[in-house]
Amino acid sequence: MIFEDLPTTPRSEELIDKAFSRAARSGRAKSGAEAQQSMLQTASNILSDNLENVVTSWPDFDTVDPFYYELADAIVDVDELRKSLSEVGWASRKTKEIGREYQGRLRVDADLARKHRKQAFARLASVVEEVEEDLLMIGEARNQLRDLPEIDPDDPAIVVAGYPNVGKSTFVNHVTNARHETATYPFTTKGIGVGHLTRDHIRYQLVDTPGVLDRPPEERNEIESQAVSALTHLADCVLVFVDASAACGYPVEAQLALRDEIAATFDVPVFTVCSKADRSRDIEAEFYLSVENGEGIEELLDGAIEAIGYEPELPFE
Repeated sequence: MIFEDLPTTPRSEELIDKAFSRAARSGRAKSGAEAQQSMLQTASNILSDNLENVVTSWPDFDTVDPFYYELADAIVDVDELRKSLSEVGWASRKTKEIGREYQGRLRVDADLARKHRKQAFARLASVVEEVEEDLLMIGEARNQLRDLPEIDPDDPAIVVAGYPNVGKSTFVNHVTNARHETATYPFTTKGIGVGHLTRDHIRYQLVDTPGVLDRPPEERNEIESQAVSALTHLADCVLVFVDASAACGYPVEAQLALRDEIAATFDVPVFTVCSKADRSRDIEAEFYLSVENGEGIEELLDGAIEAIGYEPELPFE
C-alpha cells in the first residue's frame, strides 16, 4: 500500500536540535574560521536534506491511483496536504540557500566568522520554525493514512453492498479468507471486510463496506460520501444484497431504493442478490442465494466474475 512506508515526520524543534548538535560536533574537529564553516555546512545540509526527505517520501498525488487519491482526500484533505508539502519543500531549498549565502562570509577571522555563523543559525532556525504547522499537519496525515487497509486497485474488486444484517459478511466470509482480514477505515462505523478468492490464477477482492454503502446517501456525512466516491474507482462489479423476508429489520422497499441509488452511483455492473432465498424469494433478482443452504453461491461468483471480464496484462503482449 502506497502510504504504509511513510517515515515519521520530525518536528521543527527536533530538526533544529539534530542539526545544531551535529554541527557542534563537526566544529570541534577543526579550529578558527574553518570550524565555523564546517558547522554551518553541517547544519544547513542536515536541515535541507531532512526537509527534502519529508517531501519526497510522499507519492506524487498527480499519479496516485484515483481510489487512493479519493481515500486520502476523504481523510486528510489532499489540497491542504500538498500545500504543506510545498511549504516544507520551500524550507528545504531556503536552508540550503542560507548555507551557501553565508559560507562566503565566513572566510574571515575566527571572531567575525563565529558572528556570521550565529546569524546564519538564527535564520536557519527561523525558516524551520516557520513550517512547524506544516510538519505537524504532514505528520498527522501520515499517521492517519499509513494504517489504511491494503486494497489493491489493480486487482479486480467485487463490492458487496446493502443494508445491515442482509447476509453480506456471511457471504464474504464463506467464499474468501476474510474472517481474519477485517480492517477499519476512519470513515466507517464498523471494520470493512476485505477478502480474496482466486479463479483461473486471478485474485479477486471482495469488499464488504458497512458504514458506507449500507444506508441511503442522505444519511451519509461528507466523509462517507467521499468514501463512496473512492469505491466507485475501485469496484468492477457491485452485488447489492436484499433480504426479501425483511428479517434484517429494513422494509424491502427501502432495500430496493438503496439498490437503485447504488446502481445510479456506480458505472459498473450492479446485480440484485436475493440473499436469504431459503426464507423468501419474493423479489426480482439476478441471483438467489442462501449461504446457509449452500444455494446459488457458485452461480453468484461465476456471474460476477463473468461480468467483470478481467484479463490480466501479459508482459509479452
